[in-house]
Amino acid sequence: MRPLDPRLLHHARAARAFLAGTVALGLVTTGLVLAQAVLLARILAGAFDGQGVADLTPAFLLLLAVAAGRALAAYGGEAMALRAAGAVKSQLRLRLVGHVLRCAPDASRQPGELATLATRGLDALDPYFARYLPQLVLACLTPVAVLAVVGGADPLSAGVIAATLPLIPVFMILVGLHTRARTERQWSLLEKLGGHFLDVVEGLPTLKVFGRARAQAAVIREVTGAHRRATMRTLRVAFLSALVLELLSTLAVALVAVEIGLRLLGGGMPYETALLVLLLAPEAYLPLRNVGAQFHASMEGVTAAGRVFEVLDGGVPEDGTAAAAGAAGGRVRLDGVTVRHPGRDLPALSDVSLEVAPGERLVVVGPSGAGKSTLLALLLRFVHPTEGRTGFEDVPAERWRERIAWVPQDPYLFAGSVADNIRLGDPGASGHAVRRAARLAGADEFVRALPQGYDTPVGVHGARLSGGERQRLALARALLADPALLVLDEPTAHLDPAARAALTADLLRVTRGRTTLLITHDLTGLDAVDEIAVLDRGRIVQRGTHRDLVRRDGLYRRMWTRSDAEGQASPPPSS
Repeated sequence: MRPLDPRLLHHARAARAFLAGTVALGLVTTGLVLAQAVLLARILAGAFDGQGVADLTPAFLLLLAVAAGRALAAYGGEAMALRAAGAVKSQLRLRLVGHVLRCAPDASRQPGELATLATRGLDALDPYFARYLPQLVLACLTPVAVLAVVGGADPLSAGVIAATLPLIPVFMILVGLHTRARTERQWSLLEKLGGHFLDVVEGLPTLKVFGRARAQAAVIREVTGAHRRATMRTLRVAFLSALVLELLSTLAVALVAVEIGLRLLGGGMPYETALLVLLLAPEAYLPLRNVGAQFHASMEGVTAAGRVFEVLDGGVPEDGTAAAAGAAGGRVRLDGVTVRHPGRDLPALSDVSLEVAPGERLVVVGPSGAGKSTLLALLLRFVHPTEGRTGFEDVPAERWRERIAWVPQDPYLFAGSVADNIRLGDPGASGHAVRRAARLAGADEFVRALPQGYDTPVGVHGARLSGGERQRLALARALLADPALLVLDEPTAHLDPAARAALTADLLRVTRGRTTLLITHDLTGLDAVDEIAVLDRGRIVQRGTHRDLVRRDGLYRRMWTRSDAEGQASPPPSS
C-alpha cells in the first residue's frame, strides 16, 4: 500500500488542504514534544540538585502550557481529520456516481458492489484520515527532530537510535505486503456479499415462487462465513504485527537505557542529559509504532478507495469525442460499424450499416444472439464502435440522450407514484402533460382506476402493476419526453397474446410519423412499418418491407412461418 495514493489528491481536493494542515500540525506537535522533554528533564534534574519550588515554578508553568498545547493540537487534528474525511468521501461519492452516469455500464460490477463501495467502503476512510495520515506525518517529522536534539546532547545515544529505527519500517513493510492481499480478499468478499444480497432481495418473489429462496440463503451464509474468516485472518495478522512492533521498539529503548545507565554509573554523563535522552528515545519510536497500529485500521478504507479509483480511471468516457451515434432532426446513421467485445473472438456486430430517416419506423429482428442487444447498446451510447463511422461523431452522449427515449423490455419503475414515474421523461411536465402522455400510451384508463389515480405508489420495481401496465407507463414516460428518436426494445416480450396484441396496436398508433427504431423478435403487425432489417450473427442479412421479405426465401420468412405456426404473427391491427 502506498503511504499516500496520489490519486486521492487528484480526485478529492479536500485531501490537499487536509494534508497541508496535517503537516503544519505535525510540526507544531513535534516542537511541543521536544519542549516537553526538555522542560521535564530540567525540572527533574533541578529537583535532584536540590532546587526549590520557587526556582522550578516557571518551568512547571511552561510544562503545563506545553501539555495543554499538545492536547489542543491533538483535538484540532482529530476534528480537522474528520471534517476532511467527510469532505473527501462526499467528493468521491459524487465523482463515482457522476462517472457511472456518464460512462458505459460495467458488466463486471454488480449494482450491489457499487452500492457497497460508495457507502460502507468509503465510510472506512475515517480511520485513514483521522489516525493513519496524522501518524504518518509525525513518523516522518518526529524521529528526525528527536535524532537532531539527542545528537546534540549525546551522539552515542543518537547512534543507537539511528541504528535501531529502520528496523520498525522494515517490519512494517513486510507485514504490509502480507496484509494487503488479505485485505483485498476481505473487501472482494464484502463486495460479492453486498452485490449478491441486493440481487437476492430484488428477486426474492421469483426465488420464493420457484422454491430457491432457501438455496440462496445458503449461498449468502457461505459468502458471509468466508468474509468472516477473511476478516479474522486479517485481524490476526494485525494483532501479531502490533506485538512485533511493540517488541522491537521496547528492545530499542532498552538498549538506549542500558548504555545510558552504564555511563551514569561511571560518571561519564550529566544527569539532565541522561533524563533528556531517556524521555526523547520513546518519542522517536512512538509515531512509527502508531503508524503500524493504524495501518490495519485504515486498510479497508484505502482498499475501497483504490476500487473507486479503478472505476473512475476505467469505463468508457463520454465526452463527445467518440460518439457512437448521433441525431439531427431524428436521423440516425451507422456506416460499416463493427463492435468487438474484449475476450470474444467474433465481433458482436460486423459491418452494420443502418439509417433511420426522420419520421421513419425501422424494425430490427433476428434470433437470440444475433447482436440486437449490442446494437441497442450502441444506440444508447453504452458501447463504442471498434470500426466504422457513425452519422454524428461529435455529438456528446449527454446531448444525444436528451434527444432519444428508450422503452426497455423490462422497464424499471421507481418506488414513487405513477405520475412521478411518467414525469421522469420530463421532470418539469405539468399534470395535464402527464395525463396526455398516459392517454397516448393507453395507460390513462387503468391509472384512473387505481386507488389514488396518478398519485398511487407503484411499489418497488412496479410490483403493484402487471407487466403490460408497467410497459405502458414506460411508453408514456418515453412519449412525455417527446424524443427525436424513440427506441423500443422487445416491448411485448413478456406479455400474454392478448396484452401483446393490444400493446402492438397502440405502438403502431403512437409511432405513426415518429422516428422509431424497434428491436423485437415478435413479428406481429410488421407490415405496417416502413422497413425491416434482419440481423443474424452480427450482420444485416436482409432488408425490406414485410411483404417483400416474406416472398423471399431467407431468415425472415423462416421466422415468420414459425411464428405464424405458433400463433404469434396474427394479422396486424389497424395502423
